[in-house]
Amino acid sequence: MTLNVVLVVKMSAAARTPVYFSISRVQLARDTGALGHLPFALSFLARSHMLAGELTMATLVLNEARLIAEATGNQAVVNAPMILAAWRGDEAEASKMIEASSDEAAARRWASNSYARAVLYNGLGRHDAARDAAWEACQPDPIGYGSWLVPELAEAASRMADRALLEYSLEWLSERTRVVTSGWASGIEARVRALLSEGDVAERLYRESIVHLSGPRVRLELARTHLLYGEWLRRERRRLDARKHLRTALEVFTSMGAEAFARRAERELLATGERARKRTVDTLDQLTPQEEQVARLAAEGHTNREIAARLFISASTVEYHLRKAFRKLEVKSRVQLQDRLSSRTR
Repeated sequence: MTLNVVLVVKMSAAARTPVYFSISRVQLARDTGALGHLPFALSFLARSHMLAGELTMATLVLNEARLIAEATGNQAVVNAPMILAAWRGDEAEASKMIEASSDEAAARRWASNSYARAVLYNGLGRHDAARDAAWEACQPDPIGYGSWLVPELAEAASRMADRALLEYSLEWLSERTRVVTSGWASGIEARVRALLSEGDVAERLYRESIVHLSGPRVRLELARTHLLYGEWLRRERRRLDARKHLRTALEVFTSMGAEAFARRAERELLATGERARKRTVDTLDQLTPQEEQVARLAAEGHTNREIAARLFISASTVEYHLRKAFRKLEVKSRVQLQDRLSSRTR
């Protein structure tokens, strides 16, 4: 198999892999007792949740991976938590993890550190740093990571007026979309073409990107297109049109917990002359990570004993966390708990 074909296959898999594939991988590890493999399987599942914009679920999955790694004496997963911190816009935490793993990343030629930096800095609006991080990782054309890096590179390059890198990004994408068909790939390519275009052509391409990315499994990239389209409309002095897309981006990023991108959308919305609504913290955010993890497992129908075995804690500890979660969420039964939590993953 040629390198290009391998890259295409990897991009197709990355673009199309649904959460249920990752779930089946996790379940297989559980069923076979492969505890050494389970944290890595959970890491893949967390990445699927991130793509879908389910950052809270990704956090819970990675908390479970950490607990299992600690209990079994295995190495904790590094890449997925670092990328999650970048998507959340937590600069201090993401930077700490990136720095802590930088030597290993250099030795193993990981692209994940550069990808995390590119996501983090694009969210923070530091596009020069995002461009440099993405380009550094793109040059060796890493198998399996190009499809994540190139959209970050294109967005950063567009904000730095670096047309050469924008054209490189489009060429990289179009070479692969000629032989791979997916809503994700088509949506990203249309967005990059829009970044290179003007006037009616750019507008048509932004709208085309939104259509292609409107599936439930790629909500992060859909929100990114709304943000970029809204920014473009504002610069075209079409403030009323811009507000619609910037509001959408702000609401979606806020609901996901992608704080840096939410703040970026909020700044753009304020620049249109609209006063952004005060963003409120959901009651669920008052739960600690372990309280929410225990609550979700209980809502899925697991007994306290089953939850304790899965999280490597005692049944009394499960009962303690569940009691606190019930009080904070103002529910009195597991049925009510399931209803209360279901809205968080929609």
